[in-house]
Amino acid sequence: MEISNSNKIISSILDNDFYKFTMQHAVIKKFPYAKTSYIFINRGQHKYPEGFATALREAIDEMAKLKLTKAEKEFLKNTCPYLDPTYLDFLQGYHYDPSEVNIYQEGEDLEVTFSGYWYRAILWEVPIMSIICELYYKLTGAVREDDETIKQKTRSKIENYKKLGITIAEFGTRRRHSYEVHSLVVETLQKYGQGCFIGTSNVHFAMKYGTKPIGTHAHEWFMFHAAKYGFKMANSMGLEHWVDVYRGDLGIALTDTYTSKVFFEQFDKKFAKLFDGVRHDSGDPINFANETIAHYKEMNIDPVSKTIIFSDGLNPEKVDRIVAYCKGKIGMSFGIGTDFTNDAGLPPLNIVIKMSQAFPEGGPWTDVVKLSDEPKKHTGTPEMIDLAQRLLDIPTE
Repeated sequence: MEISNSNKIISSILDNDFYKFTMQHAVIKKFPYAKTSYIFINRGQHKYPEGFATALREAIDEMAKLKLTKAEKEFLKNTCPYLDPTYLDFLQGYHYDPSEVNIYQEGEDLEVTFSGYWYRAILWEVPIMSIICELYYKLTGAVREDDETIKQKTRSKIENYKKLGITIAEFGTRRRHSYEVHSLVVETLQKYGQGCFIGTSNVHFAMKYGTKPIGTHAHEWFMFHAAKYGFKMANSMGLEHWVDVYRGDLGIALTDTYTSKVFFEQFDKKFAKLFDGVRHDSGDPINFANETIAHYKEMNIDPVSKTIIFSDGLNPEKVDRIVAYCKGKIGMSFGIGTDFTNDAGLPPLNIVIKMSQAFPEGGPWTDVVKLSDEPKKHTGTPEMIDLAQRLLDIPTE
């Protein structure tokens, strides 16, 4: 397999999801000595062509040259006042260290792991997934739809969402077809989505197209807290530390690291009032809406004053169904990923990268798990998944 001479795929340190930076900021403040490890999971059993690992290595090595520019720092300063000046100075001096990433290919199977201090390793996940996707299409010779077709499809989607009277954010960095497609999509959303399109999870494109970076925290935040404080305390300690750092900003809580049922058992009145809402990322969205509405009512909180951010594999049909059910019952917004950034006439990759181990200050290295509302999306060793399910009284399939 001949590899292209152009091995630079990520051209900005901000070409990443916003919640990676918000979590990095919180990690530096709360857990500066923590270490973590991550592993690539090929859910779709995709076959990678000969030479793929070499091309991936070259693209990752190129990332060592990235540096926060003065303009990018100024954008973060003006857009995100809750990020400390000391953090922005840190980020200006940050460089990716490619030696933290291990890549191995045997035949058509690809293995990727990375580890290090959490405040450093946390930034690798999203760009590595983006690179894997872009290289896969490039090295397999797959031909996408033309620019005009992609722009027209994106425009049609956002105009239909506008008719529903809802707000939409773009969440598709990690499984995008390519940087070029992603750029076309955000440009089109910003042009035709007035009153509906509220921002993107990608900080680089938020800056490029003059919109808002969107995001709070990811599963790894709570997975680490389980390693440090135990499964039963992971949600409550994770939320507590988030409030300590952000004091009411970035107030959307992720619910399904250990199933939403377990989450709501710890999402007491204090957290229910402090947080603006919750994010749905697995399981049936209508069931989740009912569970959320019932929880707020039990706390004597008007559900309409709160918001659910739906972000699980959304497409126009799924959004229509959610809006029809939730309208007037609870606030809602939508984070749409792959259906925007990888709707280019080719099958999208089904891949993830998840934290696999954590080393809190003082150790030891501990396996971590995610227990999604969709059992097929559980991650972790079978032994640790079983332990978490027994401790949290979660039924096994």
